[in-house]
Amino acid sequence: MPKHQHLQRRLGVFDATSIGLGSMLGAGVFVVFAPAAGLAGTLLVVSIVVAGAVAYCNAMASAQLAAKYPESGGTYVYGRKQLGEWPGFIAGWGFVTGKTASCAAMALTFGQYVSPDFAVPVAIAAVAVLTVVNLLGITRTAFLTRILLGIVLATLVFVAVASILGPHPADAGPSPSTTVPDGSGSAWGVLPAAGLMFFAFAGYARIATLGEEVKDPARVIPRSILGALAAAFGIYLALALLLLGHLPLPQLAASPAPLLEAVTNSDLAAGAAFVQGGAAAASLGALLALITGVGRTAMAMAREGDLPGPLARVGGRHTVPFIAELAVAAVVIVLLLTSNVLTVVGFSSFGVLVYYAVANAAAYSLADRPWHAPRWLNAAGLVGCLVLAFTLPPSSVLTMAAVLAAGVAGRALVLQRRGRRSTS
Repeated sequence: MPKHQHLQRRLGVFDATSIGLGSMLGAGVFVVFAPAAGLAGTLLVVSIVVAGAVAYCNAMASAQLAAKYPESGGTYVYGRKQLGEWPGFIAGWGFVTGKTASCAAMALTFGQYVSPDFAVPVAIAAVAVLTVVNLLGITRTAFLTRILLGIVLATLVFVAVASILGPHPADAGPSPSTTVPDGSGSAWGVLPAAGLMFFAFAGYARIATLGEEVKDPARVIPRSILGALAAAFGIYLALALLLLGHLPLPQLAASPAPLLEAVTNSDLAAGAAFVQGGAAAASLGALLALITGVGRTAMAMAREGDLPGPLARVGGRHTVPFIAELAVAAVVIVLLLTSNVLTVVGFSSFGVLVYYAVANAAAYSLADRPWHAPRWLNAAGLVGCLVLAFTLPPSSVLTMAAVLAAGVAGRALVLQRRGRRSTS
């Protein structure tokens, strides 16, 4: 195995937490409440609690593993080292494919908020600019993430104030001509909604994938993961309660932009443009963190021979995986030009839930563990991930299962060919 150049440790607690929270408060927060409310109805808050509980289990598993293996690649690395090559590959492949599709979705969301008539060209430009930022080094990525996160937090505070001030059309009840989508308020509605909400919680994985660039990783990574998750959980819970109290349930479930609609239906409707700007900033923040995390995971997989070797190259003044970053950007641009990428929330959620199922299984196998991370917590996280994954919409499950199967078949073929070469 060739020796690869390592990345430099430059991130502290504040920077790492900002990257994680910036990922979780991405464009998903501006859209995910609508489909989740359509499934769970007035039990939307329960779905958020379920998603948050599973996310907490996953965060504890990731924190344990990242402290022991402070390397780029996240669960791909943990799975390989604790469970074997195949579980690690499945985690890495699910993350890279699912999150690359998410990159395209975030870019297109940005384009649609900024210029609906030219959404795709604007999205491509955003991918290009943020890739350049990543190539300038992880400290530039963290600095821009902090700026975007500040804009997003200010926007969410404005939405909360608008929802509190009202008026509150929800008090009058839904109109007779509208109906709440089937399954709302039932257990089978709560679980798929929790799976969709998990899409919005999954950003703390970015902290673990940056393990090779974090100072004092045994201390910084667990604090950053738990800090980012706690902040995101509180924000999502508050927003859900405010939206349910401010908008009629059918209107919330059918809205393509529920946070924007909450403002336009309030006494602060003049601030709608501010919310649009916040959504655009959230899209950029999520896209920036996604490109960073996918590039590092692709680099880690290339180091082990699970992706083409050139993706493992690190270079330049800022010691970044420049080939992996450029490759991710190229694939995202192709997706923007050739597919409908705004349908990937469920697809991405399934891939990330499989990723975290492997993380929980790997953490369960650890012999040394802190008192606050018992094995039963890892077991609960594993079961929770699988339950949420397989209660997602069938189209999402089947699509991502096909992608995972294609990756497994491809790796098996490569290993077979390598075996033949070594024999000959």
